[in-house]
Amino acid sequence: MLGLICVDVDGTLVGTGNLVRDDVWAALADARARGVRIALCSGRPAIGNARAYAERLDPDGWHVFQNGASIVNVGSGASLSEAIPEDGLHLLIDRAAHTDRLLEVYTDLEFAITKPGDLAERHAALLGVPYEARTPESLDGTVVRAQWVVPRAEEGTVVAEPHPGMDLHPAGSPVMPDAMFISVTRAGVSKGTAVQRVAAQYGLSMDRVMMVGDGENDVTALRVVGHPVAMGNADAPAVAASRYRVAHVDEGGLREAVELALTL
Repeated sequence: MLGLICVDVDGTLVGTGNLVRDDVWAALADARARGVRIALCSGRPAIGNARAYAERLDPDGWHVFQNGASIVNVGSGASLSEAIPEDGLHLLIDRAAHTDRLLEVYTDLEFAITKPGDLAERHAALLGVPYEARTPESLDGTVVRAQWVVPRAEEGTVVAEPHPGMDLHPAGSPVMPDAMFISVTRAGVSKGTAVQRVAAQYGLSMDRVMMVGDGENDVTALRVVGHPVAMGNADAPAVAASRYRVAHVDEGGLREAVELALTL
């Protein structure tokens, strides 16, 4: 039996309709009752629905948010988060103004936007937080991540632009299939580095860790764990980085992965 299961949110835990299947919740609860730690490993921030998911999965445990930039113990409130470079953040905010794109700017527990409108409002609903057209300058605390939210057709353009000292983590969501979420973190920060830090907090070697994901932003974590699992709806890069394949998110694929973890 493994010691830690890391679970992506969009397309892995959460399927069409922004819903989690009852049998998936039951399987995860059974694994936790048997002593397996469960860590959310998401691009989402530690607020709203993602915070609620983490607290239900492992209420006194460590969880990975914001593609590894935000690592939070939801029981104690302790943080192992990594700040985004200040000069890089200024570059992104200036670029957002010149291109008229939506850029979201995040601390561990708050976020702001550069462009009010439909995409920002729909993303707030997906996150499960009130829509608020707050500016980046109004944020208090350390900024750990920025995120481009753009139509899918614009993904290639954004990814091709220079982001010095920063890494990009593109991902989609079945809840907003027309949009791409391109997270920007400090260079070297990823779900992979964060999963390693969480495993170390629990005293676990990586051969006792499973990662379950579906997107390109899950690849770094899939590559560092001993047991990488791709969902049936996974993008090609996630499939290529996996050892196991389970069913589509809407068909209970995460339940299959948890059941597998209990036999390894």
